[in-house]
Amino acid sequence: MTQTPHPADAYGHLADLASRVNSLKLPEAVAFAGRLDSPTLTALLERSDLRCGAAIAAEVAKAGRGDVLEGIAQDRLADLLGRFTPDERQSALHLLDVPTRTSVMRLMAYPEGTAGSIMTTEFVQVPTVWTVAQTLAHIRSTEQEHETVYAIYVVDEAQRLQAVVSLRQLVCADPAAPLLDVARGHAPIACGPYADREEVARIIRQHGFLALPVVDEEHRVVGIVTVDDVIDALMEEAQEDMGRFGGGEHMGAPYLEVGFGTMLKKRGGWLAVLFLGEMLTASAMQHYEMELEKAVVLAMFIPLIMSSGGNSGSQATSLLIRGLALGEVRLAQWWRVLLRELPASLVLGAGLGAIGFARILVWQHAGLYDYGEHYLLIAFTIWLSLIGVVSFGSSIGAMLPFVLQRLGLDPASASAPLVATLVDVLGLVIYFSAAALLLGGTLL
Repeated sequence: MTQTPHPADAYGHLADLASRVNSLKLPEAVAFAGRLDSPTLTALLERSDLRCGAAIAAEVAKAGRGDVLEGIAQDRLADLLGRFTPDERQSALHLLDVPTRTSVMRLMAYPEGTAGSIMTTEFVQVPTVWTVAQTLAHIRSTEQEHETVYAIYVVDEAQRLQAVVSLRQLVCADPAAPLLDVARGHAPIACGPYADREEVARIIRQHGFLALPVVDEEHRVVGIVTVDDVIDALMEEAQEDMGRFGGGEHMGAPYLEVGFGTMLKKRGGWLAVLFLGEMLTASAMQHYEMELEKAVVLAMFIPLIMSSGGNSGSQATSLLIRGLALGEVRLAQWWRVLLRELPASLVLGAGLGAIGFARILVWQHAGLYDYGEHYLLIAFTIWLSLIGVVSFGSSIGAMLPFVLQRLGLDPASASAPLVATLVDVLGLVIYFSAAALLLGGTLL
């Protein structure tokens, strides 16, 4: 009789195993994971790309497999427990030993999006009086207790951070040398547990760190944020921002796993807000109903004018959201941004207007469409309108992220549909104002 292979045997690499589990339906994935041995299951649950990790971990806790939970990195375990129901969380915490339970509960207490919420408390900390040889021996003896060993954090008798020694410095140094002699350079760079994760990412990127120490008010190390933790956090935030920028909310789950009610809730609110905004566009067109009756040809170019304004506004918004997120632009620099956008948008609008002007002339002289005897005035109206609409769209698109940040909101909420809706209404006003100026006494 052929023996049924162990579920882990068919997938030699954890990435392949995680991909296999992600392809299963939730009940199948939980059952499949439950048949894995403890080391494999622990390694699987540590992967951030495992979509049903919380459900699998909840089943693990229900089965009383505390050894699996104990083996998971504490920052990852805190993330998984944060998705449990209160009863499930309490049951899972009782399976942990006291030090691990205390550490995980402390991690869960930090607000989402802060350094404390993504840091790990598993790091190497040694006293200032140690030598390189003592430190290397300590790392070897405690290797299983640390998630990563990118750097060694040197503290004084009061546990205050005094220096950071990279693993490379440690390996290359004289074994008899004191640690403080190896840690030459500036004072250690650190952040507080309530620092925003985007600020943590900026510091790590600026200094090329693999890990950043997180210190409390007394400068004692409470954890470290590793570069892979930052990448995972920023990818999650990018997904949330993409949802908002598309005119919706973050689903919080793969598309095919989102419930029907959740889909309606996440998308319906924004669609209703945008619909109310577009109603103003209908009101604006009603206001210019007489002009449209006199010059029906103007209606042909309304989609062109509105889409150009919305496109320019969305471009400016996306650039400024990125600039604010990366710290390239600060809130106080809004006026510099406006001074840059205005001349650029004027030139861009003039360029688009020239294309529209040429189009009318080509169609008129090629006999493709007859715009009437005042076709030149119509062409100039389109040109002038595009300059105004593109300039306005770019300006409001650039300023909206600043306004939202000033109000304490996420700049990514300045979604492309929202910008387009705002530009549509006033774009019509600009268009018909230009038409009244140039076509008054002729077509109007």
